[in-house]
Parts: sequence; structure tokens; C-alpha cells
Amino acid sequence: MGNHQALVASVRQELAEARGTARAVLAAAESSRNEAEQRRRLVRDAYTTCLNQLAEARESTRGDIQRRYRGESVKLAGHLRGLATVSAAGAAGASWRLWSPTEPDPGDSPGLLRIGTLAFDETAGLPALIPLLGAAHLHLDGPSTVVADMVTAILLRALGSVRPGDVRLTVYDPVHLGGTLAPFAPLGVSFVGPGGLGTLLDDLVEHICRRVANHTTTGPEPWRVVVLLADRATAAELTAPQRAQLDRIVRTGVACGVHLVVRGLDLEDHPTVERIVAGDETVTCSSLGDLEVRLDPLPPADRVTAHCRSIADRQNANPAAPTLDDLEPERPWAESSRYGLSAPIGDSTDGTLVDVPLGDDPPHALIGGPPGSGKTNLIHVWLAALSTRYGPEELAFYLLDFKQDAAFARYAPGPRDPSWLPQLRLAGVNVSGDREFGLATLRHLGEELRARAQAAKRCGAGKLAELRTRDPAGHWPRIVAVIDEFPVLLTGRDAAAEEAADLLEDLARRGRAQGIHLVLASQEVSGIQALWGRPGLIGQFTLRIALPKARRVLADDNLAAAVIPRFHAVVNTESGTPGANRVVRLPDAGDPAAWRTLQRRLWRDRPAGCEEPRLFDGDAVPRLPSAYRRRTGNTVGSSPGAVLGERIDVAAQPARLRLGRMAGRNLAVAGTRTPEACDILAAAALSLAAQGPARFTVVCLATEAEHAAARLVADLPDADRQDIADLRLDLTAGEVPRYLIGYGLDATAPEHRTALHTLLTDGPEQRVHVLGWWRSTAPLAGHLDAIGAWVALDVEASDLAALHPQTGGPVWQPRTRRALFFDRSVHRTPEVIIPYEVNSDHT
Repeated sequence: MGNHQALVASVRQELAEARGTARAVLAAAESSRNEAEQRRRLVRDAYTTCLNQLAEARESTRGDIQRRYRGESVKLAGHLRGLATVSAAGAAGASWRLWSPTEPDPGDSPGLLRIGTLAFDETAGLPALIPLLGAAHLHLDGPSTVVADMVTAILLRALGSVRPGDVRLTVYDPVHLGGTLAPFAPLGVSFVGPGGLGTLLDDLVEHICRRVANHTTTGPEPWRVVVLLADRATAAELTAPQRAQLDRIVRTGVACGVHLVVRGLDLEDHPTVERIVAGDETVTCSSLGDLEVRLDPLPPADRVTAHCRSIADRQNANPAAPTLDDLEPERPWAESSRYGLSAPIGDSTDGTLVDVPLGDDPPHALIGGPPGSGKTNLIHVWLAALSTRYGPEELAFYLLDFKQDAAFARYAPGPRDPSWLPQLRLAGVNVSGDREFGLATLRHLGEELRARAQAAKRCGAGKLAELRTRDPAGHWPRIVAVIDEFPVLLTGRDAAAEEAADLLEDLARRGRAQGIHLVLASQEVSGIQALWGRPGLIGQFTLRIALPKARRVLADDNLAAAVIPRFHAVVNTESGTPGANRVVRLPDAGDPAAWRTLQRRLWRDRPAGCEEPRLFDGDAVPRLPSAYRRRTGNTVGSSPGAVLGERIDVAAQPARLRLGRMAGRNLAVAGTRTPEACDILAAAALSLAAQGPARFTVVCLATEAEHAAARLVADLPDADRQDIADLRLDLTAGEVPRYLIGYGLDATAPEHRTALHTLLTDGPEQRVHVLGWWRSTAPLAGHLDAIGAWVALDVEASDLAALHPQTGGPVWQPRTRRALFFDRSVHRTPEVIIPYEVNSDHT
């Protein structure tokens, strides 16, 4: 019993302690919960405070950004409006309410054209501009009525913002037969009917090709704007050739002043194509990106018609530009050149023709203008006017063009047109690399000058007029020598440039009395300025013709050339002094059909005995004349001549090497240009064979010449062929001359070199001659005394010093299809020749 009570007491004690512990833990938990609740309330209050602060800061920053954005937008929009005003000045950008035709300032290029306003947030009235003249084609897509209004607005702005006659408009509208653009009829629009698209595209391509060929991509011609409003039938019927022509116009038209405004036909992707897509209320343009454009509402139809009539009145108020037909006299070739030459090159502001004189005063002319100013066109116009007034007995032309083109080739007979200008005596084209031909022409004119001076002295005459009176049997026409890009002749400080300057000065000083007149033209200011260093030369050129933006042609205080527009020139007969200017509007002489008609008419009327002119084309390779390919069967003379190439001279004479029975009568061709070396050897061999009986041995030691050697053996059936394996360099003479034609003689084996030297040294006196090709000049060192003539191809001047009679070597710059020929028995200095092309199958 006592144990039981003690146990109960113990349990009660433990339970009491447990309850006390539980109460303590519960109290601690309650305290922790209260602290956590307090912290949560504090965090929630802080979070709410931060949100409120961030919202206030965001709203403040947003407001600041919006204020700055609106300010910058307004400022930028102001700058853009100012830029738009400059880029689309006058009628190109004025609102329709205030619109009227305007003319650009002289020398200004066409600007952009306004079509509407940009939808740019709150900024109102920001002009939307697109390019056209001088910059782009337009491709329009969208509802037909919207597109028609856009075309009308664009054309109206383009035509109203240029000078009268600067734009020729052509419209192809097979559905409405031109009715879409009927208000433009007063402007003389060319409407092309159904079925005429192919012909129109062909005409445009021909126009582009002509401008490119004549280097007049920026010359004096109006822009041509062609509107193609095609329908589905037109697009479906477009043939592959027509598509090719259309693509060609897209690629090359803008550079030549041809612009397309197209609806209904796909245009190939090209940087010059501006694509405009119209929606219900707005349009997008490729040059403006994703910005939408709200189109300007078109003025009422009656106002559009009135505007077109206003533009037409402006065009009619100014006479049309003159044509070549306007420059022709009533009776061709009725004028006498006894006392001088005079012919119009255009009209003045009052429409009267302006004559340009050449005679005793002014005797010579200087023409200048930057690229694209119409210099070549001016020369063509002047020559055309002179050739219709003065016949071949009164006038002779010598024409040199040092540009890399063939502008003067039109005056000479060609494969397509056998006619030529009857007054033409000589034309040199593509001669920028052939100063030798320019020198040859000047020397020829110098000989003509001396002949006339001697005849005048013999007759007791002074000037040409007296000579023609006292020597009526003599043929003394006035000579006009035109040298385009003449500074090429004077480039460098070498003997050629010095001789050219001396010849020009002599012709300028003494030629005026004998009817020889120089016309020098250049587009480079530095070239014209070079004349000012020669007072005796520049002083003779009192006739100055300056094209737009020309410099150093007129006097320094004469600024007339800086302000004249396109298609014009300043003519001054007082050495360019102010007060003697006449502004001339020039016709277009670039139409090949018009020029061909005129030239053929003059050609048909040419007098009997009028000789065909000489045409020298620096890019053409002359063929070996057929006379040197035929076997004559005659007995050879004592000194046959090997033809090596064509001399660069006024007469197309061959360069010949006489091969007589004298020491050193051998030929060495040096250089690595295999086709040209083979042609020289073949021309020499064939020309020798054509002169009479001869024996030929063809030796080929160069693998690259095997085909040419085989070809020569085939052309010379009796020739003996040798190569490395069976080489026999024996000195065997006979009753007829023997010629060893050697290809690659620098590869002669050591055991044959003595025999080759013996052949070179002793052969000529026994009528055995070596005509060989060495690929370098080094192997020739041991044979210099035995080689009397050499032809150098791509050999530098320093490598020819040992072969040249003067120390230091010749003045020579190797170039393709040109060779340096020296025969020590004839030449004092080497001459440049053009190797004939004997075989046209070079690979």
C-alpha cells in the first residue's frame, strides 16, 4: 500500500512537470507567432510603399520621355520638312492648292517628287518624296483608279519642275487607248497603241545603246519617261525577247535618261526600281520602308487639264532645240573656203543660227568641257555643218581621238555602212596608247604645210587665198585637224611629247596662212592648263568654245561657262575675254540614223576621184595583206624584203626588212608573247615566199610554237621541218635564197650553238638568212654583231640596251600587239610597229 501511494505521487509529479513544460513551449510559440505576424505586417507595408514610389517614378520618367520624344520629333520633322523643301523644290513639292510650273536654276539636277504625307505619330504634314528623273523607274501596284491618280500626279510634278522640252513623254495604254492620261495630250505625248509594245521596247533599247556607244549617257538629250499601263492580256502576251528588252531597259535605262512608270508588268529587282504598293487609304514605297503614305488628293480634272496647258504654253514659248537639218544650207557645197570657213553649230536665245568662223582670224579653236558636258556632240555638230557647206575640193578633215572609243569611226567606211564623209582624209580612233600615230599625223600635216609654203613662194603668193588665185591647177583645200583629248600627245617629258609640242606650235603659227586649222579638245583641266605654259602655242587659239562647267578655256574672269545649262556652249572669238561671249544652244548629233542619212547623201554626191579615207583603229589588229600570201613565180631580186608588221603611219605601209647579201642580214624576234612572235615569223616567211623562189627551213625548239610551226610548213609545202631531235644547222647555200625560220632558238643545245653562230655570221653573204625567235635577250649576247635587225615584244627597255645604238636603251613601254623594230642599216632609232595577224586561230 505504501508503495502504491509513492508511485501515484511520483506520476503526479511528472505530469505536473510535463504540463509546465508544455505551457512554456506554448507560450514561446505564441510569442514567435506574434513576432512573425509583426514582421509580415512591416514587410507588407514596406512593399506597398515601394510600389507606390516606383509607380510615381515610372509615371514621372514616362512623362519626361514623352516630352523629350515629342520635342525631338517636332525638331526632326522640321529638319525633314526643310530637307524636303530643298529636295523637292518648286512644282516638285508644292501643295496642289498653290501649285504652278517652275523652272530649276541653271545647272541643278532633278530632285524628288512629292506624292503625299507620312503617317508619323502626331507629326502632321511630313512630305513623302520619291525619286524619278535621273534616279529611278517606278513600279506601281494597287487599284486601277488609285494608280491612275498617282501616275497623273507624278507626271504633272515631273513635267512642271523641269525646263520646257527636257522630258519626252510616251504612253502605252491599250485598255483606254491613252484616255487615262488624256489631260497630257497638249504636251505632245507619244501614245502607243495596242500591239506596239515590242516596237517601243526595241526603240528604247536602241536609244540606250546609241547613247552608251557615243559616250553621251549624260549628254544633251531630254529625259524619256515611258508610261506602261499594261493589262492582263499584255502581260500574258509578253514574249521572251520582249521580256529581255524590258529587263535591259530596267538595268541600263536610268543611266541613259530613260525612265519607266509601269503598272501591270513585273520588273526585275534592281536598285533603280522604286516599288509603290497602294492600299485602300495608304500606300507604301520601297525607299520609305514600312512607313505608310497618305496620298495627296489630286486636283479636280479641269485644274489638271489647265496645268497641262500651262506647261504646254511654257514649251511653246521656247523654240525647239535645233537639229542637224536646221544647220544645213539651202544648197550643199555651194560655199568657197578661199577666205576662210564659217558654219553654224546651233542657235542663240533669239532663235538665230550662230556661225563659228575659222580663217586668218581666228585661226584655231580650243574646246573644253568636263565629262558628260557634250564635247563629242559639239564636234560632231561642227563637222556636220562644215561638211554640208564645203565640198571635198574646199575642205579636208584629219581627225584624231585619243579617248578609248571610236567616235570618229562613223565618218569612215565600215562593215555595215560602206559610205564615208567625202571631206575625210584620215581618222584615228582608239589611239590613246599610240602617240606614234598622233606624231605621224602631225608630221604629215607639217609636210603639207611645207609643200604649200613652197608653192606659195614659187607663185609669189602669201596666204592661201592668193595661192589659190595664182595656182588654180593646184588642189589646196583648207584643212581642219581635230585632236580630241590632245593632252595625251603632250604627256610626259620624253622626246615624243617634246616633238609633238613643237609640231603643234609650228602648225599653229604658220598654218593659219596656208589654210591649216587646228581644233584641240579636252575634258581635263590639267591638259588645257598645259597649253598656258607655251605662250607661242596658246596665243594662236583665239577661238574658245566652253561647255557647261568648263574651266581654263575662257579667261579667268569670264564665268559664263559656269552658269550655262545643258545642251549649250559659250563661243568666244577673242581668246575668252569677257564681253565677246555668245551662248549657243546645240543640236543633238547622236542619232545614228539621221547622221547615216546625211553622210550617204554627201557620199553619193562625191566628185569623181574622191579617195577613200584612211582609218586607223588602235584596237584593231591588221591582217597580213593577201598580196604577201600569193606566189608570184618571179625571179627574186638581189634584196628581197621580209614584211614584219604594219607601220604606225598615215599610210598603212608595211614594215620591211631587206635581206641582201650583206653581213648581219638576220632578224631576231625577242619576247615571250608566243602568238605575236609566231605571227611575225609567219608574215616574214610568207612575204618572202611571195616574192620569188626560195628555200625554207623551219626549226621549232619551243613546244608552245609547234602548232604555228606546223601551220607555216603547211603554207610552205617545200619547207624543210626540223626540231630538237633532228636539228641540223648547216650552212648550205644554193641558187636561190635560203631562210631558216627558228622558233625558240634560245633553246639551242650547246653542241649546236657554234653552228648557229656560224650560220648567223657567214650565212647572209651566201644568201642564207636566219629569222629567229628568242624568248629572252640574254642568249643573243654572243651574236650581236651578226644580227642586224631585231623586233622586241614584251621586253623592257633596259634589256634592250645591248641591242640599241645609244646608251641606256630605247624609250619603250611594252604593250599588247605592239613591237619595237630596229634595223641598224636603216633606222637611227627604233620604230613601233603592229605585228600582222597571220592566223586567227590562236589559242
